[in-house]
Amino acid sequence: MSIAAAGLYWLLLPQPILVETAEVVMTTFQDTIEEDGRTRVRDRYMVSAPLSGRVQRLILKAGDVVHAGQKLATITPPVSPLLDSRVRQELEAQVGAAEAGVEEAEAIHEQAKVLLAQASTDLERTRQLAQRNVAAAAQLEREQALFQSAGRQADAAERRSHAATHVLEQARAALQSAGNPDPGEGFPVLSPIDGRVLRVEQESESVVSLAAPLVELGDPGDLEVAVDVLTTEAARIRQGDKATIARWGGPSDLQGVVRRVEPSGFAKISALGVEEQRVWVIIDIVSPRQSWTSLGDGYRVEVSIAIDQIDKATVLPMGALFRRGDAWSIFVVDQGRAYLREIEVTRRSARFAVAQGIRPGEMVVVYPPASLADGSKIRVQ
Repeated sequence: MSIAAAGLYWLLLPQPILVETAEVVMTTFQDTIEEDGRTRVRDRYMVSAPLSGRVQRLILKAGDVVHAGQKLATITPPVSPLLDSRVRQELEAQVGAAEAGVEEAEAIHEQAKVLLAQASTDLERTRQLAQRNVAAAAQLEREQALFQSAGRQADAAERRSHAATHVLEQARAALQSAGNPDPGEGFPVLSPIDGRVLRVEQESESVVSLAAPLVELGDPGDLEVAVDVLTTEAARIRQGDKATIARWGGPSDLQGVVRRVEPSGFAKISALGVEEQRVWVIIDIVSPRQSWTSLGDGYRVEVSIAIDQIDKATVLPMGALFRRGDAWSIFVVDQGRAYLREIEVTRRSARFAVAQGIRPGEMVVVYPPASLADGSKIRVQ
């Protein structure tokens, strides 16, 4: 009878609760913003028909390499539209617009060169201060990233200036052809840049109107990453912040730097059907080009932007935290039991938190089950 009573007593005893635990550590904490992003060619050029006429079939395919001045297509213009006074006025207006585009591109190029010179001066000044232990190493890295970004912008502005010059030459050539129409004359459409064909808009032979899109060009080696983040998060991002680009298909993560946070937001419906205000953040890839040669235009990537860093911080997983009233609480593991403890959380990221009221080396319950209470026996999974 005593054996049966003992067995019944054992069955009625509360069984240990199976839990998962993690160790609290002292390490460097990075406050990051993680979002999905998309790669895109920094400068895209849509080559359009400079005049109305019949365009011959294009032999170019997406991915083909083109050079500045290379013939992309040939347009055979009909006589009557070229002799029309309205078309002549349109072509003259195109020449004027192209001339204005050249002036604008040259002004942007000059401004980019000034910014590059300023970035070089700031980098040299910070490097000298760092050698005298006056400037922090993080400030030196920031100035180096801004100098690289300014250099890329200067290169892009120079290419835009060259492209604008080619557009002006084509507009002048179209106007000249209008003054001397020849039914058998074929007007060549030339490439404004060195790059690759991104998309062929008009592949088959056809009659096209003035300014009809023909071919889209760009340089896939000059990519940037566009990330849309919540406006509340974008307010914490600064130009020059470091970024990590992951899950892009390569063997290792890529490094980037924030070049611009656009000033205007937009509305977007989330996957849960909630309307959110978001803003575009543009990131330059600073890893060596040979490490991401397989990355192309329009690829999906995961981006982590580091906005703050704390050295020697007491860090625990976010999964260990839960709310009790207005305070944060955790379950601390001690001798096979879980004890409830209230702590103060000073900083949080997507996966980790910095807290006070707990020591490095202590074990905490991660994702505590609803049945867990203060003092409950536990069994570690």
